Amino acid sequence: MNIHDLEAFIAVVETGSIVGASARLNLTQPGVTRRIQNLEDGLATALLDRQSKPLKPTATGREAYEHGRRVLRSLEDLKAGVSPQGEVKGEFRLGIMPYLSDAALALPLDTLRAAFPQLTLRISSGWSPRLVEQVARSELDAVAVCLAEGVTPPDELVRDDLGLQSVLLVGSPGLGVPKPADLASLSRFPWVMNENGCGFRAFIRQSFEAARLPFQVGVEALSVDLRMSLVARGHGIGIVTPGAFADSRWRDAVEVIDCPDFKPQVRAWLLHRPPAGRLSRPIALFRDALIEGLQVPMPLVS
Repeated sequence: MNIHDLEAFIAVVETGSIVGASARLNLTQPGVTRRIQNLEDGLATALLDRQSKPLKPTATGREAYEHGRRVLRSLEDLKAGVSPQGEVKGEFRLGIMPYLSDAALALPLDTLRAAFPQLTLRISSGWSPRLVEQVARSELDAVAVCLAEGVTPPDELVRDDLGLQSVLLVGSPGLGVPKPADLASLSRFPWVMNENGCGFRAFIRQSFEAARLPFQVGVEALSVDLRMSLVARGHGIGIVTPGAFADSRWRDAVEVIDCPDFKPQVRAWLLHRPPAGRLSRPIALFRDALIEGLQVPMPLVS
């Protein structure tokens, strides 16, 4: 088996196309195709479903991909271990859920880039269930996710508990939310929320359903700034992290809602497959910087 053939196959799976793999590897498209065919001939099986767009691996191809990623990581670990400078090189594929992106894309990434300048960071965003699947299948090297309290990540992953994370409930002063509010009064208003997949949205929905109260999503929007602007214009109740609230240009146009009996919380985790190998130091550095970035004090409710 040729390592270059394996690299081409992995690049196709991760980019979803021959064109994308060609650009990543700085190789012609016929060259990529030839390497894939060589690998399939050597393994005597089809690895790609060529009828799908984007290209996807077959069931056998998925298994070959997972083994192949581990082979390439082992080679990268070997190179790093015998390097005279001991520099960490190669890729670090990191997945971050939207709630953590405000904290994770500032200090932690700056710290990583300063400590490991030869390391190429590939950042992707997604909801926690999908990210957990991706790191379990070795499609990502590490992920920062939030899960509902009581939900634990898979046992086969290394799990660093980053602690409970809270959000603020916010609304326009003109919306008329009672002070203080309770769950029943909150159920009378529409909500401005992330798309389905957000752990906080699931927590809030489950809390309302458990109390046999309606939960109405008035607007779905992924952008924090857009959600805050919609809340400021009276379109409903929103949630926001303390850090995003402190930095928001809409901060003075909304008020924090005091609801003593309802405090949406989820637990944050940093997950990766063992062994971390050459990425052990970058993962540990990112974890420590992320914990620091998440330590934003909750503002006082007026």
